[in-house]
Amino acid sequence: QVQLVESGGGLVQPGGSLRLSCTASGRISNIYTMAWYRQAPGKQRELVATIISTGNIVYADSVKGRFTISRDSAKNTVYLQMNSLKPEDTAVYYCNGVIRSGSYNPMNYWGQGTQVTVSS
Repeated sequence: QVQLVESGGGLVQPGGSLRLSCTASGRISNIYTMAWYRQAPGKQRELVATIISTGNIVYADSVKGRFTISRDSAKNTVYLQMNSLKPEDTAVYYCNGVIRSGSYNPMNYWGQGTQVTVSS
């Protein structure tokens, strides 16, 4: 089994910064993609950024130029550096990974979520 654990959320003023971390643990054979999603109250969960094992990165238009996704493969950890935060970035942020565990087919795993609140 695989677990994803996020950390780094909190309350920040508009224009501020936060860094989220997500570490995958368990019986991991291969990590294909890791991503950050977010869900604001009353809205659907949306992709924020994803990083593929090849190194390719995709960002949502709403965060381009402000957020940076990165990874430390040795630590099975993905980061989301969020700068110039806006109130509309307020949401629960979820880590997601497409991960092979042992000899099983790759599966989609989710973290428990971490709250990010941008408010003065």
